[in-house]
Amino acid sequence: MGTESAMATTVAPAALISLEEYMATSYRPDREYIDGEVRERNMGKWDHARLQALLTSWFESQEASWGVMVATEWRTRVAATRVRIPDVVLVTDGPQPDVLTDPPVLIVEILSPDDSYTDTQERAADYRRMGVETVWIIDPKTRTGRYCVDDVWTAADCLIAPGTPVFVDLVWLFARLDRKPAPATEV
Repeated sequence: MGTESAMATTVAPAALISLEEYMATSYRPDREYIDGEVRERNMGKWDHARLQALLTSWFESQEASWGVMVATEWRTRVAATRVRIPDVVLVTDGPQPDVLTDPPVLIVEILSPDDSYTDTQERAADYRRMGVETVWIIDPKTRTGRYCVDDVWTAADCLIAPGTPVFVDLVWLFARLDRKPAPATEV
């Protein structure tokens, strides 16, 4: 009878790069920079992409009345050695830098099937430490959302950004997500 030996599998540590090198590099799709490590982001599937589009459209339709501007997947420097890329960002109206460094009005993260609770909480904590007053997390799988203000998470059907007119009705949002395409008609 032969002897079997188990080979240990090791994962090589990620190569660290400088913030300057990261900022000078374009990635497709873009990646986050966490303490010298360039990290891939979980890319969303249909529900994630559609929610991102619906939210962007909703916010864009409200920009003038709310005094904000919406952007998606914008590099956001949350700390000296961390750059996150939120799904949706709302900033006050006016000129904006290439990389966001001031706390925005709102950051929205839409969960992807591969997102872990720990990673999502880490991202939200980074935004809060940056000074972002309100962070939303929307879960397309469970059709739920919650917002964080003063480190308190609140589940709600209507997500708000206290002290601003910013809101989204999740019942409306998920109804739009669940909309079935109209049947094709003959021409």
